[in-house]
Amino acid sequence: MKNNTLVVGMGEALWDVLPEGKKLGGAPANFAYHVSQFGLDSRVVSAVGDDKLGMEILDNFREKELNSMIEIVPYPTGTVQVELDAAGVPCYDIKEGVAWDNIPFTPALEDLARNTRAVCFGSLAQRSVVSRETINRFLDTMPQGNDVLKIFDINLRQSFYTKEILCNSFRKCNILKINDEELVTVSRLFGYPGIDLQDKCWILLAKYNLKMLILTCGVNGSYVFTPGDVSFVETPKVEVADTVGAGDSFTAAFVASLLKGLSIRDAHKLAVQTSAYVCTQNGAMPVLPDYLTSGK
Repeated sequence: MKNNTLVVGMGEALWDVLPEGKKLGGAPANFAYHVSQFGLDSRVVSAVGDDKLGMEILDNFREKELNSMIEIVPYPTGTVQVELDAAGVPCYDIKEGVAWDNIPFTPALEDLARNTRAVCFGSLAQRSVVSRETINRFLDTMPQGNDVLKIFDINLRQSFYTKEILCNSFRKCNILKINDEELVTVSRLFGYPGIDLQDKCWILLAKYNLKMLILTCGVNGSYVFTPGDVSFVETPKVEVADTVGAGDSFTAAFVASLLKGLSIRDAHKLAVQTSAYVCTQNGAMPVLPDYLTSGK
């Protein structure tokens, strides 16, 4: 891989503590892992504590052959208590003051940023000032250019976001990914009137001069808005094990497909298929079948 084709997932690295035991979690790791399954060179950027849980995260990344730039910092490794409802939809209790709140901006990270073609970041890892500043410096250090992708996968969690943080991220990104519930929350926060969801997407696309806006609506399908065009794909009906990480796999498949030269429409279709497959498996990081990753 040439240096400038790196794809980075940046932010929280943690353990999802589920009813059946703990699973490696955090959107950036999920994203980077799935991108790597599509044959691209990916990195997960985060921080862990100098503790057993932190070492287990590093071991787990090695087992999954997931390349990472993880700093060890003097804070505990992140954990999330996850409870699933009857439909397999997760509810999160996210511990505060943890390692991934304190990702340092190192010379190595600056060098990585200069060679990054696409980065995916969210709102959760921006709840603390240290990681927020690191993410913003990373975005500002990346190459300029029309083919560089900065994906803000908003991932609103609990009350760990502010209007200011969201507004700044909308400005810094060129692709916004949001689900229907998050879009309602953002519309309330920003005072967009009670118009339909699609109109709100067109407003955001234009206001922040985005290349694309991805709207996922669960079982009701998903949309990719680009200036002057929209792609809609229905959600396949599948037997859901749990939805943990399904959105991250959607983003990963979509971004990997775009970087490999697929059209937005084809990238969108593959993202929907990938996300549906992940829903049929337990946890966020199943091995994807060849029919999804081989490009055939």
